Amino acid sequence: MRKPGTHRGGRGTRNPPTRRGARTAAALGCLLALASAGCTGGPDRSPGAGPEGKAPEGPIVVASGLDVTGSGGVRQQLIEEWNRQHAGRPAQQATLVELPGGADQQRSQLLGALQSGSARYDVVNLDITWIPEFAEAGLVSPMPEPETGSEADDDLDFLKRVHATTLWGSHSYARPFNTDVGLLYHRPDLLANAGIPSNRRPTPLWTWSDLYASAKTLEQIPGRPADQSGWTTQLQRYEGLTANTVEAFATVGVQLTDGHGRYTGSAAQIEKGLGELLDRVDRGRLRPAALTSDETASLTDFAEGRAVFLRHWPYVYGALRNLLKPEQYAVSRLPGKAVLGGQNLAVTADSPRAEDARALITFLTSQESESCLFDAGFAATRASVYDHTARPCWPRVAAALRPAGDAPKAAPTAGEDVPEEQDASQREAYAQTLKTALNEAVQRPRTPYYGAFTHVLQSRVHALLVTDPPDGAKATAIALDRELRDVFEGR
Repeated sequence: MRKPGTHRGGRGTRNPPTRRGARTAAALGCLLALASAGCTGGPDRSPGAGPEGKAPEGPIVVASGLDVTGSGGVRQQLIEEWNRQHAGRPAQQATLVELPGGADQQRSQLLGALQSGSARYDVVNLDITWIPEFAEAGLVSPMPEPETGSEADDDLDFLKRVHATTLWGSHSYARPFNTDVGLLYHRPDLLANAGIPSNRRPTPLWTWSDLYASAKTLEQIPGRPADQSGWTTQLQRYEGLTANTVEAFATVGVQLTDGHGRYTGSAAQIEKGLGELLDRVDRGRLRPAALTSDETASLTDFAEGRAVFLRHWPYVYGALRNLLKPEQYAVSRLPGKAVLGGQNLAVTADSPRAEDARALITFLTSQESESCLFDAGFAATRASVYDHTARPCWPRVAAALRPAGDAPKAAPTAGEDVPEEQDASQREAYAQTLKTALNEAVQRPRTPYYGAFTHVLQSRVHALLVTDPPDGAKATAIALDRELRDVFEGR
């Protein structure tokens, strides 16, 4: 296995995806939908169709991944607020189905269910990288163009780069629900203990070289805990590894595709990007456990002092209030380029409740709902939330919100019953840091073949990081260049 922290000396036109495996996918979709929606019983019936082919009156079924704000989190609270505002109208009631597993598993589950028509989902909460695939496969419907000035103005409130994730071809297929971007967290207390002055701590102008210098200083401090590393992140073989890799590539100007999903990379460019990633592993004194870490594991290492810097997502800002005192954590933009993440809401192509489904999406992405999402720890998709011009969170949702529940819990200190909040100036600085990061973020490749892309990238890059073969970056780059050419052509 590679040993992170050891310095190294040097370094056309496509056919859309087809619907396949209907019977297998139908069985899978039935299992997934048992909690809230039945299977149709056969391929000749429209999903959700009632007796004599009539559309059922409700509820509107929303399929989503697990909510990082915990059980009974903000997404569920927003659904309940919609239901309160539509009380007495059964056809407009909504229910939330949370799909288990990570992003890759959720994608497979949704594809199987929608391609077979076996699960009655009206709204799907899609990772932003899935939009081209679901759109080109005809699984989600284009959103109607705004018909009035007020509707068009409302769309302009979405952050430009975030709204761009809803587009494929000449159409928008969704509305932005919650967004995400890579951020750099650090431990001011551990830096102070190491004698690193405040002028050597993260600022908006920090580079990876600045992080490397601080990590090297930390390593040389007498009495430093043996298990303390410079930084940590998510390099387990899953989507977190893809995000970290794309961030490294983008930082040195490497883009793998154009805006139409056509491959534009080369072996030389990929080798350059891999060199940047390897520098982050070695010169950054990366915690070895990062090679098997996901979001929760890396957050735990940071909160327990085993890493001084952490690359993570915005929800961690809220989660840390349960784990550390306000003076023990801070956040800044990620050096170099940061990857955009998040989810968008789309109407399924076969939904018999498309009109009501679109109305629900409009509610879930309203200023009030985006304020709720931000208060709960998600990154909001609307500029007005960061500019303090948005309408406040729905009162009953605000009352029900609680801190992010996906984080590991620290043992409470004697006499402490309530986590301490950072002060208003710190929270405002965080909001502006987040807005800036979102406005500068880069997207992962936009392609209908994203699932194949991320699988190939994860496999090759993780093998490089774990085994450290001779001439590894060059050999890995040659292999990736060959395989990605096929992937982006749909072969």
